[in-house]
Amino acid sequence: MEVIPAIDLKDGQVVRLVRGDPRLSKSYSSLGNPLNVAKIWMNNGAKIIHIVDLDAALGSGSNLPIIEEMVKSLGVNFQVGGGIRSIDIARKLFSIGVKRIIIGTMAFENEEALTKLLEEYSDERIIVSLDHYGREVMLKGWKVPSKFDIFEAITNFLNLGVKFFLVTSIKRDGTLTSPDFKILSKVCEIKKARIIAAGGISKLEHLSVLKSIGAYGVVIGKALYENRFTLKDALQFSNK
Repeated sequence: MEVIPAIDLKDGQVVRLVRGDPRLSKSYSSLGNPLNVAKIWMNNGAKIIHIVDLDAALGSGSNLPIIEEMVKSLGVNFQVGGGIRSIDIARKLFSIGVKRIIIGTMAFENEEALTKLLEEYSDERIIVSLDHYGREVMLKGWKVPSKFDIFEAITNFLNLGVKFFLVTSIKRDGTLTSPDFKILSKVCEIKKARIIAAGGISKLEHLSVLKSIGAYGVVIGKALYENRFTLKDALQFSNK
């Protein structure tokens, strides 16, 4: 199971939100700039790092220069999401060396663009983000209901050739409670879907459960920043 530390960027700083609410933002600038934080995760064993450009997701700006610096200067893979709503932005991220991109809103609003990216870059490099509230998928920075049920959405995207899905519980994200195991256990049963789980992870035992239900990977954010456990411990635990 992949263990992927998260770096969320807002106004050029590493932050964590609670349930995606920018009003509930906590800065972790005490750890240094985003490049330094990425180095911390790389030096602690990360094989891939998860970056979300919150400003791009919320339509208030872009942290692309910072992302480009991280990708080009560090010997680790990155998966990047947040505000990727055009083919041009997706191509730009791939051109600077991003390993995988995470698409949310565009996947629902422009199937043609999604299909084109799958053809150009393969199903190994495209992740569709399913940020859910209950069973409904939310779009545009978690603000707009899609009217899509998460299970229906996965089936539709599998038929288009998508393989990877980032499944995030909005209710649990940034809360340090627990993942939404009810939803995750069901989506992990869907054949051919590789599920990367996010939201609510607060202890190592949660990783054991996620691995047992068949999650392909897990994105960990606040638990690492709040020292609930270390990335090294998480990597060792997931390999048991």
